[in-house]
Amino acid sequence: MKRVLTAAACAVALSPLALLATSAPAAATPPGIPSLATAQSQLAGLTVAAEANASTYDRDLFPHWITISGTCNTRETVLKRDGSGVVTSSACAATSGSWYSPYDGATWTAASDVDIDHMVPLAEAWRSGASAWTTAKRQSFANDLTRPQLWAVTDNVNQAKGDQDPSTWKPSLTGFWCTYAKSWIATKSYWALKVQSTEKTALTTMLGYC
Repeated sequence: MKRVLTAAACAVALSPLALLATSAPAAATPPGIPSLATAQSQLAGLTVAAEANASTYDRDLFPHWITISGTCNTRETVLKRDGSGVVTSSACAATSGSWYSPYDGATWTAASDVDIDHMVPLAEAWRSGASAWTTAKRQSFANDLTRPQLWAVTDNVNQAKGDQDPSTWKPSLTGFWCTYAKSWIATKSYWALKVQSTEKTALTTMLGYC
């Protein structure tokens, strides 16, 4: 059965003008989102270089989801952190609650409709420098709860994003572009990942929405 989106998501789908007018409402967000000035400084400090080693990427080289506390793994921890009224079973599975997806403005009441997106996709990280990391470091990156790397979002939106950087994929809500860019930059800066020139240009444009 086709899902029914919220009015905000429908507005985005109906009119290009809605993309300019719609902004994301207040919602739970990951920690560590920098200020505009900090993000601009971090972006300026990133190394610009072409991507490499794409053919050797393997998702299994980034172990996730790992146990965070008790029976709760990383996915379950993010669902509890970013959801509203989340109730979990003894196995830490979310049995009820609601989740607002800032990428598209949809709200879901079933955890199965929500993916945990890696802001900087694992394959993107691999091509940007993570291919040289240890498996332990890649595990830390894939389960990073300290920075704005993990986001609860609509599952098919996450799947549409895939491993793309902001030069080829952006959230449909332009009102979220500022936060998206700042989060992407903060993650790449902390983990010392490179950026492509087209990626840097797209991020600069998105910071202009702040």
